[in-house]
Amino acid sequence: QVQLRDSGGGLVQTGGSLRLSCAASGRSFNNYVLALGWFRQAPGWEREFVAAISWGGGRTDYADSVKGRFNISRDNAKNTGYLQMNSVKPEDTAVYYCVAGSNIATISQSQDYWGQGTQVTVSS
Repeated sequence: QVQLRDSGGGLVQTGGSLRLSCAASGRSFNNYVLALGWFRQAPGWEREFVAAISWGGGRTDYADSVKGRFNISRDNAKNTGYLQMNSVKPEDTAVYYCVAGSNIATISQSQDYWGQGTQVTVSS
């Protein structure tokens, strides 16, 4: 079983920056090659894919709405993934969830593990 703990959310002004972290743990985590990703859900909206990164970090994928502003990365030595959010907008306000899945090509459609979520609020 793999546990994901996401953190780093908070209140930020429009145009500001925030970095989210996703700490992975669990006896089996290092036995599997897992892609990491982020989803978000705003009130009244469906959960949506934000970004993903392959196990080795060589491949990334982003939603069009965050391309050029957000950057996903990971440090496998620390079992931690990150989402650097820059030039944030009020429409980025949501609960952000870290996820892990078997493959970056499919993680936007199928996820094996979820974090508990961290709230990001962007003030205008």
